[in-house]
Amino acid sequence: MVSETDGRTAQKHGSMSQWKQIQHLEIRLLEHVDYLYDDNFPMDIRQALASWIEAQDWETAANDESMATVMFSNLLSELERVRLQEQNFLQRHNMKIIQQQLQVKYTSNPALMARVISTCLREERRILSSTCTQEQGPLEKSLQNSVAFERQKNMDNRVGIIRGSVQLMDQAVKYIEDMQDDFDFRYKTLQSRDQAERNSEQMKQEVTRLQEMLNRLDFKRKEILSKMDVVIKEIDDLMTSQLNPELLNWKRRQQIAAIGGPLLTGLDQLQSWFTLTVQSLFQIKRQLDKLGELVLKVTYESDPIPLQKPQMEERVKYLIYHLIRSSFVVEKQPCMPTHPQKPLIIKTGVQFTTKVRLLVKLPEVDYQLKVKTTFDKDLPPGRVSRQFFILTNNTKVMDIEDYTNGCLSVEFRHLQLKEKKYINGAKGNEGLLSVTEELHSLSFEACFTVQGLTIDLETCSLPLVVISNVSQLPGGWASVMWYNLLTDEPRNLAFFGNPPRANWSQLSEVLSWQFSTLAGRGLNKEQLTMLGEKLLGPHASCSDYQVSWSKFSKENIPGKPFSFWMWLDSILELIKKHLLPVWNENYIMGFVSKEMERTLLKDRDPGTFLLRFSESHLGGITFTWVEHSDNGDVKLNSVEPYTKNRLSALPFADIIRNYKVISDGVVPENPLKFLYPDIPKDEAFGRLYNSQRSKVHPYIPSTLIPISEMRSNVITTPPPSQSPEPPMTPGEFDMLNEHLCTFDIDTMSSPYSE
Repeated sequence: MVSETDGRTAQKHGSMSQWKQIQHLEIRLLEHVDYLYDDNFPMDIRQALASWIEAQDWETAANDESMATVMFSNLLSELERVRLQEQNFLQRHNMKIIQQQLQVKYTSNPALMARVISTCLREERRILSSTCTQEQGPLEKSLQNSVAFERQKNMDNRVGIIRGSVQLMDQAVKYIEDMQDDFDFRYKTLQSRDQAERNSEQMKQEVTRLQEMLNRLDFKRKEILSKMDVVIKEIDDLMTSQLNPELLNWKRRQQIAAIGGPLLTGLDQLQSWFTLTVQSLFQIKRQLDKLGELVLKVTYESDPIPLQKPQMEERVKYLIYHLIRSSFVVEKQPCMPTHPQKPLIIKTGVQFTTKVRLLVKLPEVDYQLKVKTTFDKDLPPGRVSRQFFILTNNTKVMDIEDYTNGCLSVEFRHLQLKEKKYINGAKGNEGLLSVTEELHSLSFEACFTVQGLTIDLETCSLPLVVISNVSQLPGGWASVMWYNLLTDEPRNLAFFGNPPRANWSQLSEVLSWQFSTLAGRGLNKEQLTMLGEKLLGPHASCSDYQVSWSKFSKENIPGKPFSFWMWLDSILELIKKHLLPVWNENYIMGFVSKEMERTLLKDRDPGTFLLRFSESHLGGITFTWVEHSDNGDVKLNSVEPYTKNRLSALPFADIIRNYKVISDGVVPENPLKFLYPDIPKDEAFGRLYNSQRSKVHPYIPSTLIPISEMRSNVITTPPPSQSPEPPMTPGEFDMLNEHLCTFDIDTMSSPYSE
């Protein structure tokens, strides 16, 4: 049953700014908010300019360089204004430092600042929307468990212990070196004595002392090698049992974040672990090199260093090689700046960006490191029907980034794909998969030498969908979601040859993420249940019900000319472009069957209405209200769905405010009185009404009023060029007609047919 408190909850928080709502969250959720803010966008700015920041369109600015430049300048001006008003000297000083840091960071790339702020605001909305659901989905639960604080704490402790042990071994090697120098000096002094002196009692005592020193030296050499062996085994175990799994876990969370899941964090922490571990290995390598130098000066029978050093050296090199190779990751998956919330879809001829990063911070590799990108590298012949090549420069040099703790990274911002031309139209394995089911890959390669060790780096993006027309975007996004939901394989390009099924519990969670990502508020339990009934019918109550790829994305809904996903995607686009304010107020019930609609409204006061999405139109929203006849009969009326074309002319809140019904012999009136369950219409939507009037004098302000015509329960729709027959006196009609710039004639059914 749909909760009656949803509308009241939205009403309660409707006037509260997003930042104020954030500050009322429980500690557990505030920790997630804390992850969002760092030097890229300090929380001090979010706090000081909360209202101003929320009033700006950062998402548009992220894709418009000139708009981003203006907004960056405005942000600095606002920050300066607040700084000058600040009474606390320390706060004024901190704000000045922040201003300077922002100027250094974003002056040359203000669109990056807009993307950062847009992401933070979107994630805030996601966190707020999660408080409306009673429990987290299975995917989010599993992700939170895998990055538990205790696990990270254990990792920090192990890495710290290893670093401490390596530092102690440095001291031990230095002690052995001093001991050996002392032995070497005494031994050479003894060798320089005359033959006659060597047989003296004093000389015999000196030889005994030298033998004792050699025994101690041998013991210390064996001891340090034993300690090194223990530490090397500990590092090996750390890499196998924790570091590599943490990296795989981050990559899995990156997949989930790409399809709308929780914000991806933890890469800086991974870099810290990788860097400290590889620094320990390089330090051990230098210690082994030092022991090798000591052997050149002093060695003896059964010396442990020549026996054990080569094997240990090979193990250390092996660990360094594989640790650095695994640290080469795709930090930002390929994405078109025009569609930042739909990564991994590339349109031919449109620029896209991607970024790779080396999770080791070493001075030895702080020089020009060239990274080369290749599209569909080593792809088996005939796997895809289309082949592409990178049109723009595909090689760049890695740079050190101060704002990410000095890591080496490179961002490709202007990559472009072009399809290869085929002789006589002969393509590859054409027809087996649709364009949006063909998966491709972007590879990255680099090579460098560090301390005599040559390391080949190679990594690749998650599978990509390449489209040639924007109409293929919804289908491409369905493929991206399905792949990243159901597999953690980094490059299974044959995935859609036999796509697996998805549990409804997991799929519904991902669908809710689409709403929270694009529209700022996810779906509640009741809405997901209604969606499940739409897709699965009677099986919706079973969370483990298996949904096939074909049923989700390819097969048409029974009796409709479109698939379930096409229908849902059209609703997402409608919300994003035309219904966002109403949706975020939680006023749209959305996914309600006609049976449920009757159940909800039949016992309500006349004029009570609810908002739901059309089941028969792509991207349509309608409202249904209840009427009671004199004999007690209940009658429900539904207006013809409003689509993007009609909503482009008039905001939906204004439609609700101005909506009129013309009946035989009745003055036009607005039948909409109470938003379900019992919120007065103007109380719910008042803040969303467009109150601006024409400022052009001496003209009388005009208003666009939507009207439906109903005569004795028979629907009539006057031609667009005519005015409806006046159900009032000619004088009344002329007066009304004079104040209307046009009529928007809606078709209404009673009882509803939609």
